[in-house]
Amino acid sequence: MDKTLEEILHSLTKSFINSGLKIIIALLILLIGFKIARFITKKIINSQGFKKLDSSVYSFLNALILVMLYTIVIVTAALIAGVPATSFIAILGTAGVALGLALQGAFSNLAGGIMLLIFRPFNVGDYIEADGLSGSVKAISIFYTVLVTPDNKHVTIPNGNLMNSSITNYSAEPTRRLDIVFSVAYDSDIEKVKSIILETVNSHEAALKDPAPAARISNHTQNSLEFTLRVWCRREDFWALKFDLLENTKKAFDQNGIVIPYQQIDVHLDK
Repeated sequence: MDKTLEEILHSLTKSFINSGLKIIIALLILLIGFKIARFITKKIINSQGFKKLDSSVYSFLNALILVMLYTIVIVTAALIAGVPATSFIAILGTAGVALGLALQGAFSNLAGGIMLLIFRPFNVGDYIEADGLSGSVKAISIFYTVLVTPDNKHVTIPNGNLMNSSITNYSAEPTRRLDIVFSVAYDSDIEKVKSIILETVNSHEAALKDPAPAARISNHTQNSLEFTLRVWCRREDFWALKFDLLENTKKAFDQNGIVIPYQQIDVHLDK
């Protein structure tokens, strides 16, 4: 009886010592592994290629690499501590699926943010139109992009939505072409109308001379002739030039007797 009890105690002691050693080794692996993970991450992030990245991408990749290395260290320590590999993998798999379903939208925005920061369809300060909204880009983060509208509202757009929509960047090029349509009466002198439009645009300092402005008849409507003016300008002068030309051309038409017709309907009465 005493011998059997002694064997049981010996077995328990041996098992406890083995388990204790495994736990101690696992803790040491965690301690040393985390330090090594931080060291490796720092070395990778501080390399020449990573330093050229945008600050937002840089910070995100720093966190991503560190989390991946930490995960490897934790899994290794857990296996050494005696956690069954199959159980551990099953737990991680279940947790991953649950987390993926719960954060599906967040992951979509995250992926969109990474794509935006890498491919750069626009930069901070650019005026863009996307997802049915337009404004100047105030900030680009991993999950959201913030626009400031012309009336000074802040609009936050999820990056997933942005990457799934067409993006128009009005600030991508240093110059823009302005198209304005003018309507005049059918009995107007065509050459005179063209001359007035071109004189007005050429007298404006914001209108570029190369390419030269052009004014031609673009349409015959029920009530008027439509002339389209095409003129190039610097992108920062676009709106000021448009408003000035609309005002100045109207004044020039009035001074030269060019009529801008109202919509009208001819009614014929049978006797």
